[in-house]
Amino acid sequence: MTEQNGQRGLSRRAIENTNSEGLIPKHGGYRKLKSFQIAQLVYDVTVRFCDCYIDRFSRTKDQMVQAARSGVQNIAEGSKASGTSKKTELKLTNVARASLEELRLDYEDFLRHLGLPQWGWEDPRRAELINRRCNSVEEVAKWIKEVHERINKKGQSTRSTKSTYPEITANAALVLITVACSLLDRQLVAQAEAFEKEGGFTERLYQRRIQARRRQ
Repeated sequence: MTEQNGQRGLSRRAIENTNSEGLIPKHGGYRKLKSFQIAQLVYDVTVRFCDCYIDRFSRTKDQMVQAARSGVQNIAEGSKASGTSKKTELKLTNVARASLEELRLDYEDFLRHLGLPQWGWEDPRRAELINRRCNSVEEVAKWIKEVHERINKKGQSTRSTKSTYPEITANAALVLITVACSLLDRQLVAQAEAFEKEGGFTERLYQRRIQARRRQ
């Protein structure tokens, strides 16, 4: 590849970013990502859910907790890797998305096996939980208790009082997973577009070498 051809492969934005940000751009701010925050909340909810409703000797418990953990860890790892490899960032973000999809299926299986209803898209409790903007597992638990008491007060449940808690909790987890997956889908699109426009570390390194040669 000639120097001229290499330059053609780089966008103007990539060159400007290389000049202004340095060889390795700022990266690793995953704690500020909404996708990370919701995925972490999903993990905390899942740990508590499994402790309450899944047999501690069941492989399902370990699989659910590990899938939830994978969602969190891969978002963080991808963010940290983005400074030198946009390709790795994309790959790990996609792994996080896939892990949460696996977890979604586990919750759906739980409801189906117990004959408990899965809330439809039109169920107002879905929007209610999203609008609550819970930041901790305690806040989610408080909301679940409120919904449970409201249902039983109105006599809406045809099952025993005890059976409504796993139903509400599993559905609440599914709502949060849906939010996290939606955020990750957008994140993947943005990462792919950035990679296409700006290239990765190899392109930045090549541009820096060109600039160094010109200064000689």
